Amino acid sequence: MAFTPLNALNAFLAVGRKRSFSAAAKELGVSGSALSQSVRQLEARVGVPLLVRTTRSVALTDAGRRLLESAGPPVEQALQALKAATARPGEVTGSLRLTVPSVAVSPVATPILTRFHQRHPRVEVELRVEDRLVDIVAEGLDAGIRMSEALERDMVQVRLSEGDDRFVVVGSPAYLKRRGMPERPKDLLTHDCICIRSPTSGAIYQWELERGSRSWRVPVRGPVITGEWRAMVELAEAGVGLAYVFEPSVKKRLERGTLRLVLEPYAAKVEGFFLYFPSRAQVSPAMRAFVDVAREVTALAR
Repeated sequence: MAFTPLNALNAFLAVGRKRSFSAAAKELGVSGSALSQSVRQLEARVGVPLLVRTTRSVALTDAGRRLLESAGPPVEQALQALKAATARPGEVTGSLRLTVPSVAVSPVATPILTRFHQRHPRVEVELRVEDRLVDIVAEGLDAGIRMSEALERDMVQVRLSEGDDRFVVVGSPAYLKRRGMPERPKDLLTHDCICIRSPTSGAIYQWELERGSRSWRVPVRGPVITGEWRAMVELAEAGVGLAYVFEPSVKKRLERGTLRLVLEPYAAKVEGFFLYFPSRAQVSPAMRAFVDVAREVTALAR
């Protein structure tokens, strides 16, 4: 990988976005050693370290973060312009990088991405499934899907689902037969609960319940702690304990009867999922096309 400032800059941006040399090398189609050398040469050129490397991870230094934030958008614009130059009239090209929480993949992201690919097959979409809070600007992403409480106020927001979904407590028939059915939020304190560790803060999440104007945050405890919703659902279904989950993610299990709703009158309603991105003025043609398809799919689902 011959050194030129622009090649090296593009190499650094790929590593900075992926936080991984191996993933960036795969994206660029080069060897990991060539990519590492290119980034080292760029660091030598600018005179400051841009990345902190360990045997298990890659992190940005302050200088690296500033370079990623300032250089990432214009470099991406230039790359998209090159792709657009070979496109047929009216054809949308380019790439999109999206972050989506795991519970939104099946009910929200998959229907939108399926239709989007059918309509705009030359747009490459990178889908990052992660449940932590993500700074899409700092990480060089185009947009994200999250619930409203996780959104910054300065983001453009497009509603993707109705605001009548709930977070519910569920348990298996076997568990409820063995331990009994909780009647009030405080009863959860005496039950085995599959605890949720926040991937952002690392804290154990207190289950949020509500009824009318009252609300509760219950500091549950139990035999298992995880941040992965599929594990919570499977463990609850196996009778290990109660779980606090997004209701659409367990709809089929509730219909089959392998899980039952617990404390349903106290289920917490949520505003639903939103597509969010930094600014209408910076939206690429591919992003505009994605927003149009997202609105169309959302309207059809109502």
